[in-house]
Amino acid sequence: PARGSPPAAASKWVRLNVGGTYFVSTRQTLCREPKSFLCRLCCQDGPELGSDKDETGAYLIDRDPTYFGPILNYLRHGKLIINKELAEEGVLEEAEFYNIASLVRLVKERIRDNENRTSQGPVKHVYRVLQCQEEELTQMVSTMSDGWKFEQLISIGSSYNYGNEDQAEFLCVVSRELNNSTNGIVKEPSEKAKVRQLLRCIS
Repeated sequence: PARGSPPAAASKWVRLNVGGTYFVSTRQTLCREPKSFLCRLCCQDGPELGSDKDETGAYLIDRDPTYFGPILNYLRHGKLIINKELAEEGVLEEAEFYNIASLVRLVKERIRDNENRTSQGPVKHVYRVLQCQEEELTQMVSTMSDGWKFEQLISIGSSYNYGNEDQAEFLCVVSRELNNSTNGIVKEPSEKAKVRQLLRCIS
């Protein structure tokens, strides 16, 4: 009497042989995308695909099993997860083969985002060289605008005497990253520190 239950329970589960690697999933998972190859293969199970099965009863699919994992996981939970060692283009190829339209869109978006990030190239810096007196140094550094970073201080000696004291002069080198968001417009380090720009911007 107990022999009647296994076939009913087993019908819920589907065994796939993808390029020699076995995967087990439910018909419900594989039919998440009604128009997909996997839905037509496992849920409709008609003569349309004429799919072969191996000796264990698993559906034979002649594709790379390495890239099948992200495909199956996407059908399970709806998220695109690709291990670092896998090429996104490989996952895209499989998503297109299995005809999972929503996954194809997701992978293409990720590839496009990565290309945009790469095309920005290395980070460029803008440098300013500012001349100031010794007494202005502290104020200049403390009132520097956000994004500017102190690089180097160069003493250029005394330019003139004021009363009995020498007024030491310095060149202060500051820099900041130049990214697309600034559109090439860079704020001055400080309006309060009475400094003069001496050298041009260097990218």
